[in-house]
Amino acid sequence: MSDFSQDFRSDLLRLMQWRRDVRRFRTDPVDEALLSECLSSFLLAPSVGLSEPWRVIRVQSDAARAAALANFETANAEALASYAEDRAALYARLKLSGMREAPVQLAIYCDDATPKGAGLGAATMPEMRRYSVVGAITQFWLTARSHGLGVGWVSILDPVQLNADLAVPEDWSLIAYLCVGWPEQLSDTPELARIGWEERDTTLAVQIR
Repeated sequence: MSDFSQDFRSDLLRLMQWRRDVRRFRTDPVDEALLSECLSSFLLAPSVGLSEPWRVIRVQSDAARAAALANFETANAEALASYAEDRAALYARLKLSGMREAPVQLAIYCDDATPKGAGLGAATMPEMRRYSVVGAITQFWLTARSHGLGVGWVSILDPVQLNADLAVPEDWSLIAYLCVGWPEQLSDTPELARIGWEERDTTLAVQIR
């Protein structure tokens, strides 16, 4: 028998349905205690070998934010140039980061050289450490959403340049650059689906071997 009620399961499903990749933020500040509560969800996340390889950098100084924004704008221009005609025109309409407005910005890394966990489960698949970080990010994202906060994952970046700008150790791998704040609006439909970039699948094809 489940330890959780049907109401809880329904709320959990609704939370996942309303988790969005937010790019349009209000500039209102996020309370530090609330941010700390959301970040504490990392400490509950599973990780291969209990290695807990996530490393979080809060990008807060004007210089660090300006460098990250310039990084995005350069990478975004290159991405736009890679598309042709109608696809390029549609791409140009997309708002793909909230870096100018989001009050909180986090660079999430994986420490590939962590001794914690003694390599358990990562010898044959070392990428499992990075997958562990992604799982922790998902927990953070859902926790933030449960408080009404929005999270946006910016992937249009040059990680080598960002690593240099943030002066991170060589053994750290960039997993995510997250914008966090109060969303301008809420929607249960991905923005890329609304604008016609791509459609979301409504069924899952499970293959049997």
